[in-house]
This record gives sequence, C-alpha cells and structure tokens, in this order.
Amino acid sequence: MIKIIIERRIMPGLEEEYEEAAREAMRYSLGARGFIGGETLVERGHSDRRLVIVKWRNLDAWNAWYTSEERARAMQLILPLLTEDETIRIYEPAY
Repeated sequence: MIKIIIERRIMPGLEEEYEEAAREAMRYSLGARGFIGGETLVERGHSDRRLVIVKWRNLDAWNAWYTSEERARAMQLILPLLTEDETIRIYEPAY
C-alpha cells in the first residue's frame, strides 16, 4: 500500500466551489482500480489550504489513476480554483 499526499492552495473566496469539485474528484476515484480510501484536511487557521491523503494498493494503481481521463476531467474542475500547482508526494511503508 502507498499513500499519496497532495497539497493545494485555493483562491480566497472559492473554498466552497473547491469543496464541490473535490467531492466530484473523490467520486471519480472511488471506482478506480486499486483505490483504497482518502481524506481531505483543512489547515487550522488557513481555510485556503488543503491536504489530501489517499491510499492506493500500489504505485501502478496510482499511476493509472494519475494519467486517467477521469482524473483529467476532475482536475479541470479543480485547477482553476488553485493559486498554484498542487504538490504531490508519494509515501510507502518504511519496512
């Protein structure tokens, strides 16, 4: 199993629109092969900052999702709401 950490900064005042777009993106990922689960966190005191943590069965599953048409469609809704490019980090068990 791997975890993907995605950091996003949202344009001020567009937090509600972002939440709607992010929920839609999560709906797309639910049907993706190898998707295990995920959560979104808001940085305390900074309503424009989001941390998305998703679990995937393996790196191949994540890469398939990352390059999929479904993710591209979801990102078309999210990208216009961001102030900068998202940051993506991939983590795997240390043992």
